[in-house]
Amino acid sequence: MISHDIPLNESERLKSLYKYNILDTLPEEDFDAITKIAASICKTPISLVSIIDENRQWFKSHHGLNSTETPRDISFCSHSILTPNELFIVSDATKDERFYDNPLTTNYPNVIFYAGAPLNSSDGHCLGTLCVIDNTARKLSKNQRENLKLLAKQVVNLLELRKKNAELSLANEEVLRLNKQLSAFAYKLSHDIKTPISGIKHLSEIIQEDYAHALDNKGKSWLALISSSSTYLYSLVEGMLNFTKSTNAEIVFETFNFEKLLEQIKSSCNWEHIYIINYTNCNITLKQSKIAFIQIFQNLLSNSIKFVGKSKSIISISLEIDSKFYKIVYRDNGPGIDKKYHKKVFELFETLEKSSSTGIGLPTVSDLLQRLGGSIEIECPKEKKLGIEFSIKIPIIKD
Repeated sequence: MISHDIPLNESERLKSLYKYNILDTLPEEDFDAITKIAASICKTPISLVSIIDENRQWFKSHHGLNSTETPRDISFCSHSILTPNELFIVSDATKDERFYDNPLTTNYPNVIFYAGAPLNSSDGHCLGTLCVIDNTARKLSKNQRENLKLLAKQVVNLLELRKKNAELSLANEEVLRLNKQLSAFAYKLSHDIKTPISGIKHLSEIIQEDYAHALDNKGKSWLALISSSSTYLYSLVEGMLNFTKSTNAEIVFETFNFEKLLEQIKSSCNWEHIYIINYTNCNITLKQSKIAFIQIFQNLLSNSIKFVGKSKSIISISLEIDSKFYKIVYRDNGPGIDKKYHKKVFELFETLEKSSSTGIGLPTVSDLLQRLGGSIEIECPKEKKLGIEFSIKIPIIKD
């Protein structure tokens, strides 16, 4: 028996191999299907996906063979990886000085015929072979050789896909970890800032009420500015806290009546005398995230009240159902939003000109809907008097 040589790039080859994290993994149906097809095409009893490690050949898939690995120094595949650009074929091992007394030839599994197609990684290293084995001397036809090489490429594609999926999984875990840290930081920061801002806001209100007579017009103006600025900052921090909660909370699906939920929001926020809602087909039972619905429509209703001003808000909410989505149209009688801002208002902290908005409400709505698999868009009203019109799509959850 003549031992195999070690590839000149062995160190780099092993580094490349270990990046795939394939060694000693469980059997997978996709790999097993390829070895079964290879054996059928080449009409051999055995077919293997053989990976050459530092000291062994390990079989990711072994069709027609009970073993899962053998020592590298007696493996046929260790010879095969030395010619990574071509098939390695041994027609009759008993007549080949390299293999005639090889234990794999003289004993189980009695390798007499061997054909191995290289498994070349994307960075140019031969990781092993897709091989077919028979217990009698034979040859492969041109068509069989071509198909064996094509199947070997499919094995490499599976390895690459497996590697990319693992990398994406790790990247996703890292993103979730960083997002969790960022959310915790934002929550703590917002919470710690909220207390002193609340104190400033409360103190300015007391001074305005109890000591206004002691201030001249300039002092009153400055105090009013402090009060309005602290009120804005308080709203901004409150919005940040709500955004952090809503965008990271676990989604739980519940059954609820849509129209009753809207009335509950109106009552709990003490908005009964601030706006009128006209409902169309809203008295239906939905299965969706009740908490998300509360946050979405509380933000929309709050915006309507804020921007309509002193007059009473008139809001229309209609609902339609198709095979996959709830389609909700939300309208109010406010000033509307210029078309050039239709996308901008859904970006965090983006506000309209001369607006006291914190730029958090609509981004919160958009983010929640995206988490539910839905969307929100601003429609251009047919008449300017119609105010704002939102088109909302939310997936139907079926039992």
